[in-house]
Amino acid sequence: MLTRIGSVLVASAVLLAPNTATSSDDTMRCGTHLVRQGDGKDKVRTLCGEPTSVSLAGYVGGPGYYNGPYENTYPWPGWTTVPVEIWTYNFGPSKLLRKLRFVGDELDEIRTDGYGY
Repeated sequence: MLTRIGSVLVASAVLLAPNTATSSDDTMRCGTHLVRQGDGKDKVRTLCGEPTSVSLAGYVGGPGYYNGPYENTYPWPGWTTVPVEIWTYNFGPSKLLRKLRFVGDELDEIRTDGYGY
């Protein structure tokens, strides 16, 4: 009876424990540094070096404000488009390829792919 109660308590503790683990696709390690979603291209390039390849995946757009040739942003709605780039990092045949998706200047997604070459 006592071991059954102990088992139930352990199972309950495991189920109710907060999930502090982060997804491996939220960050990418570059040496001793981490890059994560929301980081800019300059930071990623500084911490991880030049990517093996960069490809343009297209453009995304949405409502924004017209940013004219002057310093001021005009207060009427406009349409803004930003490029979407995929940066591939190849860390060698014993490690997975990492694909970073940038929307504009912001790191939007980090994915793993097959083993490098």
